[in-house]
Amino acid sequence: MPKPIKLAVLIDDIEIDQRHYQRVLKNSDLVEEVLSFIFAEDALEFMVQNPDREISVIFLDINMPRMNGFEFLEAASKRLGDNFAKVVVAMLTTSLNPEDERRARSYSVVKDFITKPLSVAHVEYVAELLDR
Repeated sequence: MPKPIKLAVLIDDIEIDQRHYQRVLKNSDLVEEVLSFIFAEDALEFMVQNPDREISVIFLDINMPRMNGFEFLEAASKRLGDNFAKVVVAMLTTSLNPEDERRARSYSVVKDFITKPLSVAHVEYVAELLDR
């Protein structure tokens, strides 16, 4: 059994997906705490203002208004530096474009590329990545 995910951050602009994914994370029995954000820039500001909160995993949607997942990765890398490098990011998408996956995997923090919807099996896999 993988070790628990202490703090997971969920960034997705679709509220119904958020509610569903929160249930999935809770039902996995692997996540101790979940913080959810509709807008990526709000999640980034939280991370900047709360450097003491050790985030284990970020489940990050790619296609969002205002700041998309790739823009978030760029901004977080610049503003958080080494603190961001410790986080495991799992990209969430409905895209079947192989270029999106290639681009996502070009970031060292991106450890998984998940085609929506998020499932308990995905959460279990991501939790296992924390042990590596």
